[in-house]
Amino acid sequence: MGQLNVETCEIEGLKVITPQVFGDSRGYFMENYSKRDFEKIGIDMEFVQDNQSASKRGVLRGLHFQKKYPQDKLVRVINGEVFDVAVDLRESSKTFGKWFGVVLSAENKKQFFIPKGFAHGFLVLSDYAEFAYKCTDFYHPDDEGGLLWNDEEIGVKWPYQDGVELIMSDKDTKWGTLADYKRNRDGCAKEDIDNGQNRLC
Repeated sequence: MGQLNVETCEIEGLKVITPQVFGDSRGYFMENYSKRDFEKIGIDMEFVQDNQSASKRGVLRGLHFQKKYPQDKLVRVINGEVFDVAVDLRESSKTFGKWFGVVLSAENKKQFFIPKGFAHGFLVLSDYAEFAYKCTDFYHPDDEGGLLWNDEEIGVKWPYQDGVELIMSDKDTKWGTLADYKRNRDGCAKEDIDNGQNRLC
């Protein structure tokens, strides 16, 4: 039913998608996901889990991935606005270690497709944001990996807001750098690497 507009990204595999919106005096209607339409733009896979999070301004989540159970993700914002980031961790990719960011909001209705092999995170820019994920594998809490959000080698240009303090989980402040990841290839927390437990975490 709805036509999808797909924006080309600098990193192969990433897709920014804007669905067609039908509006009138009552409001609007759009299809968030149609398997048939998404297959036409090269996204042909089974999503098995839908997640939703709520966060306030200044919350930064990421940069996350799963090590043994990687996930393709289709993400969007239901309420508010975030700056969404993907970091290429595909071994054979010419853009390994590079990042791409896009503003997702309830207003622009953009969706961001992130294939397996990327770390993912976002920063909340509005007072409040609800964020929705479609994933092709289930969440495995024992399989979490991550990268440090402010790793200088990756160099994500987060759009910090004056006077807004970043809010992060303790875990997200302790992920290793890209250099740690390249040495260990398993995304262990930096404290585990420092303690020589990189093969056990």
